[in-house]
Amino acid sequence: MQTNTKKTKMIHLMIYAMTVLISVAFIFFGNKVASSKMDVLMGDEGFQIEKAKVTEIIEVYDESLTSDEDSELVMKDIAFRAEIISGELKGESIVAIQNLNSYMMVLPKEVAPGDKILIYNVYNEDFNTDWVYGEYIRTDALMILGAVFVVLLLIFGRIKGMQTIVSLVFTVLAIFTVFVPSILSGFNIYLSAIVICIYITIMTLIIVSGVNRKTVAAVIGCIGGITVAALLVLMMDGVLNLTGLVNEESAYLLMLNPENPIDLKGVFFGAILIGAMGAIMDVAMSISSSLHEIMETSNTIGMKKLIKSGMTIGRDIMGTMSNTLILAYIGSSLSIVLLLITYNPSLLDLLNREIVVIEILQALAGSLGILFTIPLTAMASGILYTRKK
Repeated sequence: MQTNTKKTKMIHLMIYAMTVLISVAFIFFGNKVASSKMDVLMGDEGFQIEKAKVTEIIEVYDESLTSDEDSELVMKDIAFRAEIISGELKGESIVAIQNLNSYMMVLPKEVAPGDKILIYNVYNEDFNTDWVYGEYIRTDALMILGAVFVVLLLIFGRIKGMQTIVSLVFTVLAIFTVFVPSILSGFNIYLSAIVICIYITIMTLIIVSGVNRKTVAAVIGCIGGITVAALLVLMMDGVLNLTGLVNEESAYLLMLNPENPIDLKGVFFGAILIGAMGAIMDVAMSISSSLHEIMETSNTIGMKKLIKSGMTIGRDIMGTMSNTLILAYIGSSLSIVLLLITYNPSLLDLLNREIVVIEILQALAGSLGILFTIPLTAMASGILYTRKK
């Protein structure tokens, strides 16, 4: 018995290592292929950007101007000294300027000694300086928050926490080093999105749960749910007469490469699949794991009864998970919704705006994907768990 346990652990470890190695290869070679035609971002670098720490406020210049309409423009220029803390100029002390005026809807905080900021190498002739204030450095605080998340994940999840972190790293790398460059390189977005979704699903479930019947059932249910969501989006694309041009960002994407413009409908197709994938994967794994535990405690249960139990569990999950998905989409577009409602008195016109239609389509496609994931996972689990090994 002990020998069999050691052998099983060794097999699981080998599978885990192979999955990690295959994922590394997928990310590395996938990035090479996806970036092969990516010349969109290979233009001029623009201006130099460096990190700096404010050491001294030199002078503050205030000026008020009155326009023809008797509106007052208040301008404030803050000259400060800063120490560059990045790049080849690290350690050098420079003089920079922060420009503020009342035309800005929301003014940034005035720089103060000790602030860490980004400075741009742009010449300002009014103050004869080569550097101007750009942004406050916010990534440091985000990295600390991310580190806290990782530590807590390891404390509460232990080995599962470590596996979650590994799968999360590969997921992020797959999206930002393979999927995004493939879009900018002009590859077929629909095919790229499907490949990425299949890879993330299989990789995540194998790393988190290993290769077993539970994982296979979850993979079948998850891929089935994602397929339903994809087919629904493709079908509704023609029915709703969508263009994909919903905001300024969409227009900027078109202008990146006018000769071979990015397929905007393909972009939101990929966005819907990736957005729904997490919730669908969660539902599939929850049902598969629950039915696996039922089977472990009651070996006499039949396939039909196991599938029925899966459907019952799925109904309980369905309501909260659909709410999670819809609320996530509403929360991410709340500012746009508020703006449209404020400046659009007609509810009929509002609901037919493409930007609103796409948000509704995202929520419905993801929710329908979840609905189909439940019976598919339940049936796959029932068939797999009741078969002889």
